[in-house]
Amino acid sequence: SFPETHGITFRIQISVKELLDTDVLLKLLFHLPVNYPSTLPDISVNSDQLTRAQCMDVKDKLLEQAKKHLSEPMVHDLILWIQQHLKYVIKQSATVCDEKTTLSKGTSTEDDIWMLLLHLDHMRAKAKYVKTVEKWASDLRLTGRLMFMGKIILILLQGDRSNIKEYLILQKTSKVDVDSSGKKCKEKMISVLCETKVQSQHKRFQTFEVKEFSTLDELQKEFETAGLRTLFSEFVPPLLK
Repeated sequence: SFPETHGITFRIQISVKELLDTDVLLKLLFHLPVNYPSTLPDISVNSDQLTRAQCMDVKDKLLEQAKKHLSEPMVHDLILWIQQHLKYVIKQSATVCDEKTTLSKGTSTEDDIWMLLLHLDHMRAKAKYVKTVEKWASDLRLTGRLMFMGKIILILLQGDRSNIKEYLILQKTSKVDVDSSGKKCKEKMISVLCETKVQSQHKRFQTFEVKEFSTLDELQKEFETAGLRTLFSEFVPPLLK
């Protein structure tokens, strides 16, 4: 550790209940300079469940928060803050998917079912687009929903992880829609909201269906029926803004 003249350093490990109930273990290192708290602490962040970029995001956000507490002891507040806000910080950089658990559980089929939630900006050639999505889902043995509500278009898929990856490639590289002048075009405006392992509390979709909803409540019920309330509240309301 640093000599006394350099202030003090302490390590903290906290476990944060994350998106879709994965626990994220954060290892935080705070180094408090001699003139803390009128000087910001040095912070380092590590976690096996997060990418380096996500750890950097967490560190940056913690330092932003620290500035608001300058000249008052802040470490405790920072820890509380990151416990409450970790999922928002991470969501901005991508959904957490813990690779290691997938590999260690062996290859029993139930463990290797993945789920993908996509958001499409628009469909000009809707009928053709819908047919294409249905065909891909059936070719790749994926189940789930293509959901329309107002301007929101969501595709929720479940299936074998490699087939889900394959689907994403098709979705991004095939000419699925038409542009404003009617020419066939690739899907440019698609965002992957979430890609994760199907957990035991999630219900498995037996089929792939296209559904239209007239209210957000109806759409929410569809997610809740599938045990995906968290997924809904995490990713869908922000799309309405």
